Amino acid sequence: MNNRQNSTNINWYPGHMAKTKREIKEKINLIDIVYEVIDSRMPISSKIVDMDEVIGNKKMILIMTKYDICDKEETDKFIKYYESLDYTVMPVDLMNAKEALKIIEKSKEIITSENQKRLEKGLRTRSVRALIIGVPNVGKSTLINRLVGKKSAGVGNRPGVTKNLSWIRINKDIELLDSPGILWPKLDNQENAHILAALSSIKEEVIDSMDLACFILKKMMELYPRELENRYGIKGLDEDLIEAFETIGKRRGALTRGGVADYDKVANIIIHDLKNGYLGNVTLDRLEDER
Repeated sequence: MNNRQNSTNINWYPGHMAKTKREIKEKINLIDIVYEVIDSRMPISSKIVDMDEVIGNKKMILIMTKYDICDKEETDKFIKYYESLDYTVMPVDLMNAKEALKIIEKSKEIITSENQKRLEKGLRTRSVRALIIGVPNVGKSTLINRLVGKKSAGVGNRPGVTKNLSWIRINKDIELLDSPGILWPKLDNQENAHILAALSSIKEEVIDSMDLACFILKKMMELYPRELENRYGIKGLDEDLIEAFETIGKRRGALTRGGVADYDKVANIIIHDLKNGYLGNVTLDRLEDER
């Protein structure tokens, strides 16, 4: 099992993602604001690579979802980092329906100057047209439902629910162009790719569950060793992780008839525990100068 996470090179770029980028380029002139949705637990890994060339100079709000379940101390460093790059950053807890109101108010604030220009030209003011983008499963559909105030978008905890661009009216002031989750054709940074897979932005079928579980254990031991000890009673990792898998298997009752750990079951337990917050509030990315 040693270094198994390096044996799988992750790439997952379904045809609808390439189509989505083309369609966004075609419609970008209709858009006033872009909402890019990223996961607070992976503020670098979940930020879409090379989207600036697609959206051009459009105003952007960087919406950081799942802020309630991230490591705020670490994620706040990324908020400051993105603000230093002149992004408007809004961390949100999607479990709180009132959070969406902050995004609506900020959108109106940003578009006020554009409508003023329209008035000066003798044109009518119009509603804000916002494009919402993000990698799969960062909470985009849940955010849309919060913005609309009712269930309007397909929500699932598997990437790839939305397949086409579609317009949704939030209220009389804002129209929203929803888009499918977007990745990029070549995931050069495999660390980021594994983080995306660990937190559900890449379909589980494209990576071996044992590889992913090994990656999660090593990443958690690097960043949050106390959480591993609290959950599994593990204080360190052996080189090939066999001892760790045996310990978890016994602790969680994931055993074969012979009383040894069922490695497949243990791997699924580790993946499930991270995704569902049983390993605590975590942020798996770090700024480069802190690594």
